[in-house]
Amino acid sequence: MDIDLAQLIIRLALGPMLVLHGANKVWGGGGLTGTAGWFESLGLRPAWLHARVAAVTEIAAGVLLTLGLLTGLAAAAFVGLMVVAMITDHRGKGYFVFKGGWEYVMLVAMVAVALAVGGPGTWSVDSALGLDLAGPLWGAVALAGGVVAALGLLALCYRPARQEQVSESVDG
Repeated sequence: MDIDLAQLIIRLALGPMLVLHGANKVWGGGGLTGTAGWFESLGLRPAWLHARVAAVTEIAAGVLLTLGLLTGLAAAAFVGLMVVAMITDHRGKGYFVFKGGWEYVMLVAMVAVALAVGGPGTWSVDSALGLDLAGPLWGAVALAGGVVAALGLLALCYRPARQEQVSESVDG
């Protein structure tokens, strides 16, 4: 019972957080256009597509994790999203999030993997449907699947501006 409550609390902390991040990409600030501009500055091409894919993935993975549905797969999506964020936005800024570092995204990814290992708990849709998508194997699937998906996406679509080009455009 205590572990089920703990797993529910973790899901209710992590899932809605990611849903809100995805919703913010669509409806916050500059909406999808602003998100695409930010992704363009990070080097994700085509940025308009990545803005939409990121928003949908964040909303879907967040909802799945909140409900405790297909938890291992949702955790893999969390890991993939966080690895992309770590490499495109937080790399080179050190560890601490208050300096723009990768502390936060690493923590989110690790907690998602822990949920894939421990499972969503009895108070989840996985449990209600009798789905056993938890354990060390699912933790490995979440970790490896998320990292492989992120690195594949980055290999295909990550084209950051070279430092010389950035300096010329600022000076020019």
